[in-house]
Amino acid sequence: MGENMLKIFKQNESRYIRQHGLMGDADDYHIYNMKFIDYITGFSIGFAGASITMYIFFRVIMFSAICGAIGGMILLKHYRGYRLEKRKNTLLLEFRDLLEALTTSYSSGKNTMEAFSDAHHDLLELHGEHADIVKELRLILNGITNNIIIEDLLMDFANRSDLDDVNSFANIFESTNRQGGNIKQIVWDTRKILNDKIEIEMEIKTMITEKENELNVMMIMPLVIMVSLNGLGTMTAVSNNLNNIIVKIVALVIFGTAYAIGRKIISIKI
Repeated sequence: MGENMLKIFKQNESRYIRQHGLMGDADDYHIYNMKFIDYITGFSIGFAGASITMYIFFRVIMFSAICGAIGGMILLKHYRGYRLEKRKNTLLLEFRDLLEALTTSYSSGKNTMEAFSDAHHDLLELHGEHADIVKELRLILNGITNNIIIEDLLMDFANRSDLDDVNSFANIFESTNRQGGNIKQIVWDTRKILNDKIEIEMEIKTMITEKENELNVMMIMPLVIMVSLNGLGTMTAVSNNLNNIIVKIVALVIFGTAYAIGRKIISIKI
């Protein structure tokens, strides 16, 4: 099953040419390569949600299982998007830590090579060797050792990162470094702007958490009502005559559409 799912998603990625970086072995953060456990997790969540919902509404095991399988396949795409977004968000936070480390090194009088080397050491202790930012710093240091200029290495990282903040920093760093500008000030300004942006996002996230919880409760209520009616012995609502089937399908479409619209409303990006 995992291999078939993998083939489906590979077909969706066929139009995009993956970037391997200047060193030839770098990650491309525009795409997320799902592991087998990701396929199992995403499919299981979709299957469980769809099958339970359909069984509560229609009380037909085979139909519920079929709908669960369809729901699992549909959710896989959204789950991959979720994992991709989560990875990029983590990379952004790690990039902020990189700017913190570079600011400290430049302030102590280190040159660019020494600053990035010290940053690699600091972030290795902070995030571990498997962190994306540590891998990127390792590529940058290896690139410098192989006589690739730092500006090209940062631009390569920025192009693969799919993050506007990294791209802006790389462009400004390139212009400033080639013109002999104040690199320390550029790093400090970028760090401050990025910190302010992340703080604003956290404040917005806190503000919309209550609405997000209300949205989730709203989606659970139809299931609670159906279970309650069945528990009270009211079989009219759960019977599968033609009129009831039509009403149930319309109700599910309405609630599904409302949930999708609600998710879009509360998805605020800076």
